[in-house]
Amino acid sequence: MSHMLIGIHGLANKPAAEVLAKGWEDAIREGLKKNEGIDNAPINFVSVYWADVMYDEIDPEPDLYKEAAEGAIKTYEESWLDAVKAGVFDFAGDIMDSMKKHFGVDAAADAVLKRKLGDLSKYYKDKGIRDTLRGRLRNAILNHKDKRIMILSHSMGTIIAYDVLRSIGKEHPRLTVDHLITLGSPLGLPHVKYKIAQENALVRTPSVVNKWSNFADKRDPVAMDAHLAGDFEANGRGVLVEDDLVANDWGGIHHKSYGYLRTPEVSKVIRSFI
Repeated sequence: MSHMLIGIHGLANKPAAEVLAKGWEDAIREGLKKNEGIDNAPINFVSVYWADVMYDEIDPEPDLYKEAAEGAIKTYEESWLDAVKAGVFDFAGDIMDSMKKHFGVDAAADAVLKRKLGDLSKYYKDKGIRDTLRGRLRNAILNHKDKRIMILSHSMGTIIAYDVLRSIGKEHPRLTVDHLITLGSPLGLPHVKYKIAQENALVRTPSVVNKWSNFADKRDPVAMDAHLAGDFEANGRGVLVEDDLVANDWGGIHHKSYGYLRTPEVSKVIRSFI
């Protein structure tokens, strides 16, 4: 059975769809070459593009893909302090989850989302937009259901991917996604988990997912909760999210998708898949 990498981008306006897709594939290939010693690997990749739904025109001055400087791509060395910080954030997140449940602070969170994360606010507020974005990824998955699928999702794209996979699990329970990759994900934010709980009985790994790896740079402001393991329960087959901190080398922008896609940790899982 052949493989398929399905990518879905994140927040903010983007360059043209074909430019962004090429940038993602270039980043994947650079990572494989520099981290795994693999050049010209047979990669079947398709990009799910949705920026055109949010923006009337493409980004006139996009941050286009460029190769990393010599020695810039490095493996992140985790320390005991990372584990402590993960526990503290999970505890704080549990408190916020409880406040939402018992005191209804959803309106305040919506206001913050609108100011800071406009695309995500529109996604939650506008059912038409939400259905369109989900539909594009859903169609891409179903079009390749006869293949081994890895989903590479970034930023807000991780939320769309999660929501779609939960829905597909209900509609097509026999379909499987071999590997879900989340990069720089806001899925651990209390407001996002609250929205998930409004649609689903449990906040857990999607039932159709065989493996879920979450990669985050702890300097990434969107992945404020860099560890998702304490936020999502296992699915019916015992699959839990596995967290891995990385060093996103994209200059001072530690949220950039290109930087995530070429980290050694991400290259390793892509190599094992293809």
